[in-house]
Amino acid sequence: MTQLAELSSKFRHVRLVLARDKEHPEGDPHEGYDLLVPLDDNGHLDPIEWKDKQDLCRVRRFRAKGEDLIGVLRRKPGGQWYFDYAQGKSDDEIVFKLSDERFVQGEYLSVRNGGVMHPYRITLVEKP
Repeated sequence: MTQLAELSSKFRHVRLVLARDKEHPEGDPHEGYDLLVPLDDNGHLDPIEWKDKQDLCRVRRFRAKGEDLIGVLRRKPGGQWYFDYAQGKSDDEIVFKLSDERFVQGEYLSVRNGGVMHPYRITLVEKP
């Protein structure tokens, strides 16, 4: 379990919820992600802080039905970010252009899960 004392002042709890798409015309507030990630002053992911504290950068995927998945935020050698839940690539979820995204309430980002890209809305950015 992450101890708050280990986190730098850059860390934020970010909540993403499923936004409207073809399969979910109303979106779904019961499907999404909770992230614990370091952000810079402009709300972008801080890759230097991430590299130093990778083990603290957590991901929790939640769904209305089924168990939560707990994982970590990882980065491939080419710079692509993904959520990693277990060894191997079969469960990895790619986050589209995460390096370019600003974590600001009301903004959107896309995550590829189950082989399909889905939009998520940022509903919360706060100190843990």
